[in-house]
Amino acid sequence: MVETASFGRFHFNHHRPDLKRWIPAFLSSHRTLFTILWIAAFASVFVWQRNIVEGLLTFRRAPARPLPRLRPVAYNLTDFGGVGDGVTANTEAFERAISAISKLGKKGGGQLNVPAGNWLTAPFNLTSHMTLFLDQDAVILGIQDEKYWPLMPPLPSYGYGREHRGARYGSLIHGQNLKDVVITGHNGTINGQGQTWWKKYRQKLLNHTRGPLVQIMWSSDIVISNITLRDSPFWTLHPYDCKNVTIKNVTILAPIFEAPNTDGIDPDSCEDMVIEDCYISVGDDGIAIKSGWDQYGVAYGRPSVNILIRNLVIRSMVSAGVSIGSEMSGGVSNVTVENLLVWNSRRAVRIKTSPGRGGYVQHINYRNLTFDNVRVGIVIKTDYNEHPDDGYDRKALPILEDISFTGVHGQGVRVPVRIHGSEEIPVKKVTFRDMSVGITYKKKHIFQCAYVEGRVIGTVFPAPCENLDRYDEQERLVKHSNSQNVTDIDYDF
Repeated sequence: MVETASFGRFHFNHHRPDLKRWIPAFLSSHRTLFTILWIAAFASVFVWQRNIVEGLLTFRRAPARPLPRLRPVAYNLTDFGGVGDGVTANTEAFERAISAISKLGKKGGGQLNVPAGNWLTAPFNLTSHMTLFLDQDAVILGIQDEKYWPLMPPLPSYGYGREHRGARYGSLIHGQNLKDVVITGHNGTINGQGQTWWKKYRQKLLNHTRGPLVQIMWSSDIVISNITLRDSPFWTLHPYDCKNVTIKNVTILAPIFEAPNTDGIDPDSCEDMVIEDCYISVGDDGIAIKSGWDQYGVAYGRPSVNILIRNLVIRSMVSAGVSIGSEMSGGVSNVTVENLLVWNSRRAVRIKTSPGRGGYVQHINYRNLTFDNVRVGIVIKTDYNEHPDDGYDRKALPILEDISFTGVHGQGVRVPVRIHGSEEIPVKKVTFRDMSVGITYKKKHIFQCAYVEGRVIGTVFPAPCENLDRYDEQERLVKHSNSQNVTDIDYDF
């Protein structure tokens, strides 16, 4: 309700006033002048506020935006019997619609519009040359009973369901061997209703690995934009062995606690990928770049390469904002992470691996990172000993090299850097430049290193560890380190 002030009526004398006498008398009264000016100012503000409120009310009354037609042919889910009441199962409606679109590939494909409503469904498969468009109040809801979720073979680069041996549950929205697929909208939502899955996982009531929310495999030319993904049973968005993938303006949400393994985006053995302008707050890693697990990943041999991550805001109270690994046995290279804000999180950026992984992490560039209230800022960990089975090669040692950090800033960080290499897995060619991080813990070794060699260019705060060579701003050597193997890792804080 908008309240308006009543000012009463002004009465004017219809006889012509004597201006020569009236004006000086009026101006001589400072109080009267101040009152008139105050009333004028108040009235102008009142009019301005009324216009704002009327504008907001007009905005609220505005009809929903029309759905754009992005393909030569467009269907609505209701054309195929869809009912958006949150109770009726729409699996067959999705399947009939996608079957119709699958016949339009030579004509440029088809678009499936999901209008406002709550569209309950079991998992379904996409097709090539398809756009799935979610209206602003559209919500696709995953059926919570796992008996409706199909079982699939383990990923070939994992050889294991990840949580259980053998088969794994498929994703709510799935696709294999596709080309030219778009999932977009007016910020509609895909909701996995993962609460039941998380509870059964904690109670050890599931016999198979939980399924992702959206998983696209062996596909190319994929665009996912302008949608919200939330409450996935497992990893949220999992492109697997895909090429030319763009993920833009996506919001990914899950509870920050008690939503296990709800990673935001997991590029897995992917090539030529952009992730930008996203907000992620989940119960595990915001982003985790992967490429297979131990001997299975080595045999599969598909690296994650040429990945650009930029303009992201991430929160991860359990894990890290952006991770590489730990499953990186096929290799990870040519990754750029820039313009990243990680807030209220356990870790900001992390690389994790272990003996037995094999593979490599190299040519990784971090630029313009901001940490706000983060326990540990930068982590490189080489003893993340989790393996699918006992068949892994203990002599398969990963290579970690050519990793740079430029423009690292923030506040409220307990340990800005922790690089834990080892004698068998040293971390090589690490570079720090332009770093200033406000710390909350005044202990000596807050820039922690072990078995790492590299360089610091210019001024870095807090003081870097002794393992690194020092260079001035012109990149001239100031001091060479003879202590690359010194260890001052302190996990007590």
